[in-house]
Amino acid sequence: MKSLSNQQRLHQVNTEQLFENYRSAVGHAASYTYGMRWKTVRSTEYLFRDRDRRGNGKSLGPRSEETEQLMATFSAGRTVAQERLRGIKEKIQEQARLNKALRLNRVPRVVARVLRELDQAGLYDSFTVIGTQTLYAYEAAAGVHFLLELLASGDVDLLYDARQKMVVVSEKLDGDGLLGLLKKADKTFECVRENGYRAANAGQFMVDLVIAPRGMHVTGSVTFSESDLVATEVPGLQWLLNSPKLDAVAIDEDGWPVPMRVPDPRAFALHKAWLSGLPTREPIKKPRDLDQARAVAQLVQEEMPQFSFESTLTSLHSDVRKMLPVLIG
Repeated sequence: MKSLSNQQRLHQVNTEQLFENYRSAVGHAASYTYGMRWKTVRSTEYLFRDRDRRGNGKSLGPRSEETEQLMATFSAGRTVAQERLRGIKEKIQEQARLNKALRLNRVPRVVARVLRELDQAGLYDSFTVIGTQTLYAYEAAAGVHFLLELLASGDVDLLYDARQKMVVVSEKLDGDGLLGLLKKADKTFECVRENGYRAANAGQFMVDLVIAPRGMHVTGSVTFSESDLVATEVPGLQWLLNSPKLDAVAIDEDGWPVPMRVPDPRAFALHKAWLSGLPTREPIKKPRDLDQARAVAQLVQEEMPQFSFESTLTSLHSDVRKMLPVLIG
């Protein structure tokens, strides 16, 4: 683990601030996405406000001075929003070049694109990044870089909170499901198998859709459209699901900001340590699990005093909390 220089820290902070402005600009521009148009019905023109890509919407009334003013105001607002977004994108692109020069570019490009698509779809709070990719968020939050050997991974795990209403998530995904969103990030993504939980792109980078165990009384698959990924239940994930979350802005291989929601670093470290001791865990993964657990525990102790191990995380099972001596002695 290596601390960032003051110059690197400065540009990490600048990137975070730019991204917050970018998020605001994207949201403003998105409010103009489907537009207004004149629609003729029985020889009468009406001002029509679209609300989705299928042409659904509502009439704002027949053509008149009032509706013409509405159209003019809307058009002017859309132009301003688009120009603001374009300007912020240019500033981020300039910052991205600096980030690359300072070697702040860390998160794999495909992971970054997927996470930005989720964010723009309004689903940032619905999915938590878990597994190895989580380490990039802890790096960004604490101002350090881990050894690359701890970070290399050919997949990303998305933990979905199945307590949310799936129909709402499906609507935000435009009815195309999670696979449709993945294809926006990389058109080569396909389900590995029918009704499976994993998608892979042409480079064999994998995205897994996982959920915490729901109990025997809960039935039905967790999926967002036909021919979409179907979430798989993974034992132990309820502890990460219920733990507090950390929000960070990391930086991808191109120097661009990446919004990441991840579990509390203490929960991650304790959970990874617990995984390393499971008899059912693949032997080849156990040493890496423990190394990642200890690295994050060290990060918390040295760089993130606000996350004290002294305060027990009540969301974690006693078997997981018992791993604390393994991490900090």
